[in-house]
Amino acid sequence: MFSGSVQPAIVSLFSSTGSEQLSLWSLKTDPSLPADSFVCFLDDSTSHPIPPAPAVLISPHPLGGDSGDGGDNSSQRMGYTLTQTVLHVQSPSLPKTYVRCPPYGWGQTRLGREGDLGLKHPWVHIQVRNMGRPWSFELGLVDQAGKEGDVRCSTFQNEPVLKPTSPPLLHLPLSFPSASTTPLTSWSTISLYLPTLLSHFSSRALVRNLQDDEEDVRLHEIELPSARYSHVSYVKVYATCRLKRIWFSETDSSQRLPREFELYAES
Repeated sequence: MFSGSVQPAIVSLFSSTGSEQLSLWSLKTDPSLPADSFVCFLDDSTSHPIPPAPAVLISPHPLGGDSGDGGDNSSQRMGYTLTQTVLHVQSPSLPKTYVRCPPYGWGQTRLGREGDLGLKHPWVHIQVRNMGRPWSFELGLVDQAGKEGDVRCSTFQNEPVLKPTSPPLLHLPLSFPSASTTPLTSWSTISLYLPTLLSHFSSRALVRNLQDDEEDVRLHEIELPSARYSHVSYVKVYATCRLKRIWFSETDSSQRLPREFELYAES
C-alpha cells in the first residue's frame, strides 16, 4: 500500500476526527451478536450519538470505582474524557470484531499473502481508551529477508508466548495503568519499537510446551523472521476499546507532534 511511496517522518494511519476515517480499513463484526458486536463513531465525553438498534452501548469503565469520599461526581470517577469523536469497537467476541488495515481483499504480495501495508517506520503509536474489557491489537512484521511474523498484544495475556503458526505469532501481555497509580484518564498512548520485537521470534524459550516434540517439530517447519526489521504488513485492532489515532514515526512519542495529535479533555 505504501511501499512505493515516499514516506514522511510521521504517517497517520487512522484518525477518528478526519474525513473518511475508515477508507483504508476493513471492519468485521460478529453477526450472531447484533446487539453486542458493532463498530461506531461517537463523542467520547457524551457517548452520543447512540448506535442504532439493536446495538446496546456498554458504559465506560470507571478509573478506580467509588473514591470513598461519599460524593457522587461521576466525572471524577471516570477521569478526563475527550471532547472529540472517537471510534468505539465493542464485542464480547474479541476474535470476531475488529478493524484492519489494509482492508481484506485490497491486494496480494508477491508471496501470495494479503495486501501489504509497507510502512517502514520503526515506531507505532496507538491512542486508546481502556473500557475495562479484554482488548487486543495485532501487527504483521516483515524482516529484510521477506519473512513475516505476527505480534499480538492482549490485556488478558499473562506471559509472552511464541506460537508456531504460519506465520508465527508472538503473543505479549499488555496492561493499562492500574487504579493504584491514580491515573487522571482512561486514555493512553501505547508506543512500540518494532525492531526489538523481531529478535523474540528466534527465542526457543518462548515456545509453548517446549517439551512437546510435535510442537518442537512445527517450530522448525515454519520460517521464523530473524533478519533486520523491514516494515509493517498490517495493523488489526480488536474489541473492546475506543480509538483516537494510530500513527507511525521515525522516533518515539517524545518528539514534537502536530497539534491535532494531542488529546483534548473536557474542561
